[in-house]
Amino acid sequence: MDKSKALGNLLIILVAAAILMGVVYFYSFLIIKPYSGFEHILVIEEKVYRKNPYIIKRGQVLVNSKIIGKEIDPHLHWDEKAEKVTLTTNNKTIRFKTDSLTAMVNAQPVQINIPATKVEDSLYIPIEFLADFFNIEVSKYLDMDRVVVDKRNQQRKIGVPLEWTPLKIKPSVLSPVYAFVDSDDALYVYGETKEWYRVRTMDGVFGYVKKDLLEVEIFMGPVFTQEEPEQGLWEPEKGKINLVWDYIYKKTPDVTGRAPIKGLDVISPTWFSLTDEEGNIDNKADISYVRWAHKNGYRVWALFDNSFDPDITSRVLNDTDKREKVIRQLLVYARLYELDGINIDFENVYYEDRDMLTQFIRELTPILHQQNLVVSIDVTVKSYSLNWSLCYDRKSLGGIVDYIVLMAYDEHWVTSPVSGPVASIGWVEEGIRTLLEEVAPSKVLLGLPFYTREWEETLDAKGSIKVKSKALSMAQARKRIKENNARIIWDEATGMYFATYKKGDTVYKIWLEDVKSIELKASLVQKYNLAGTAAWRLGFEEKEVWNVLYNVLKPQKI
Repeated sequence: MDKSKALGNLLIILVAAAILMGVVYFYSFLIIKPYSGFEHILVIEEKVYRKNPYIIKRGQVLVNSKIIGKEIDPHLHWDEKAEKVTLTTNNKTIRFKTDSLTAMVNAQPVQINIPATKVEDSLYIPIEFLADFFNIEVSKYLDMDRVVVDKRNQQRKIGVPLEWTPLKIKPSVLSPVYAFVDSDDALYVYGETKEWYRVRTMDGVFGYVKKDLLEVEIFMGPVFTQEEPEQGLWEPEKGKINLVWDYIYKKTPDVTGRAPIKGLDVISPTWFSLTDEEGNIDNKADISYVRWAHKNGYRVWALFDNSFDPDITSRVLNDTDKREKVIRQLLVYARLYELDGINIDFENVYYEDRDMLTQFIRELTPILHQQNLVVSIDVTVKSYSLNWSLCYDRKSLGGIVDYIVLMAYDEHWVTSPVSGPVASIGWVEEGIRTLLEEVAPSKVLLGLPFYTREWEETLDAKGSIKVKSKALSMAQARKRIKENNARIIWDEATGMYFATYKKGDTVYKIWLEDVKSIELKASLVQKYNLAGTAAWRLGFEEKEVWNVLYNVLKPQKI
């Protein structure tokens, strides 16, 4: 090959290289418009929503409720029939009705600039009104058809460019760019490769910046919120909580002559019951009872039950207007009777309504907390019963209320097909351990039985044992044992005294709840560091029980 031909080839190579370098240089600085082809873009932290994420009405941003449910409030509830959407925080229950300029915040009306709006099959919610409740920052870039939502109190990495530098579409020097950034721009850092940081501009554009061109620091943003601090758990001045339920049949009796009970912290009269599917509450409360209790140093947590009627319960739980009605009544009664708390006793609830029971408690609790009321809910020991056990989402409920009361009794219930104790020590302890898998011990009150059952066992014509029972107070059980000269022994397995006697062909059995059995069960409060006890029910106990509970729950410091 002669020299002229070699020089020609070299020239061709140099020209091609120059062209290639020019193309690379051109593309590496080619600016591409981000999010082209989309009408609206919603950026929430590092996620981008492109398909009808929001609408604009009178300059206000309304975000698709499905996105809010996914990113901001996972418990958002939309009642299409009532056309109401409910959102909840630790301290707020917020309701919007479509096309209404009045929102309800903790049952109080608040005027808003723009209503929740339905567009075809989608619901849009005014997100700027929610900003302080959910501690978010909403930034509007309407000239760019873009809205950015950031969490105010989130720890994040902030990057500041050391010099003027391109924001690359991909982590490559050959990649086109979205924009150029400099030291005046703060970038959120959401990831990294070996040589690049994945970043987002304040106005919601994602890209890549070379690591050696970005100075990165950890930063915790300031918290700006109107949300009150979460209410702390109420605790007694001394020791663990000692609560007793006071069963009120039809009318609250005159209690002014009752002797004070040593070590009692809380009394819970069974005053309120859900009576019909319209959400009406039967009320047996009496202000003189509360004033007597306060005079004796007791707090009053009035019990509210569902009459154990699953049909009534279902219709109320699944209707936003009826849930609201129930909450309003409880608020009025709590103020009227100067209550300190509400104890929710919903039993025999359809398993299908499990989530709606949780939703009701989620809506109710912030409103009661604003009135400085302690909120507790009663749950059974775990079993496979749909209506009596699996209907409780114990983990979720434990994250909402102040206390979960474990009704650790009725191991053998009134219609049990076999005889047995109301609450054997092993069954109770297993119930505690199972609950503590989902609920913090500081929120658990251990339910204690002040009653027992007398069992009758008879043989039918086929030779099968037929069982029936009746509930007895501690005193009644002792009387029955004495009257029938029953043989009584201590049963180590159940942690109870056991008595049996026979009349004709009928065998009678009693597993006795008394001072010793109650002391054994109450001692589990200290073993598992629970919040205290709750006993069913006042008047069924022997007087000595109160000394036992005092000694167990209020131990003297040595």
